[in-house]
Amino acid sequence: MTARAWVLLKSGRRINLFEPTAADWDDEDLAVGLSRTYRWGGHSAWDLPLSVAQHSLTVLAIRQSMSATALAPNQALRELLHDAEEGLLSWDPISPIKPYIGTEFKSLMTALESAVRRRYRLPPWTPEEYAAHKCADRLAAASEAFHVVGWSAVEIREDLEIELDPLQADPVPPPEGMRPWEPWPPSLAASLFLAALKELQRRGGDRQ
Repeated sequence: MTARAWVLLKSGRRINLFEPTAADWDDEDLAVGLSRTYRWGGHSAWDLPLSVAQHSLTVLAIRQSMSATALAPNQALRELLHDAEEGLLSWDPISPIKPYIGTEFKSLMTALESAVRRRYRLPPWTPEEYAAHKCADRLAAASEAFHVVGWSAVEIREDLEIELDPLQADPVPPPEGMRPWEPWPPSLAASLFLAALKELQRRGGDRQ
């Protein structure tokens, strides 16, 4: 029997995680999945954990601030969706444990990443673009570790081995009633992620 791992999504669509296709989900499904998938093992110094949806918006904001010119819509979309496969899987394993999960897990994640690239027509990374992306991602991680989870600056360098100083200002303006770096409720995270996704798709379509 063919291996199956079905997930039924909010839209009514379903995805076999072992054999994903680019048509298996809609944008709201992805936003909901990312808003309910948590970073840092789900731990936080706040009342709520930090979602991958909020992290994705943070990385996009940092990456845009690093660029001398505005990112093209497809480049910005690639930043926003850099962890999209985690929202389909509904799990963000802490990075150091990934090598212990095995090659089968890596293959599963690669298939999900490929489906995301096809659905959103994401361009391949150039070495320079990927290096800039990783810098933004690591800077987001250092800042989240400090402001969200509660690691000290020394611990971030010595224990987490992130050689970047945390940002002080939150690169994403807090929604009304929220404080800088405060994790958003899932419904809010999904709504803001989806709005950014739709806007980038609209801008990309305008340029085609």
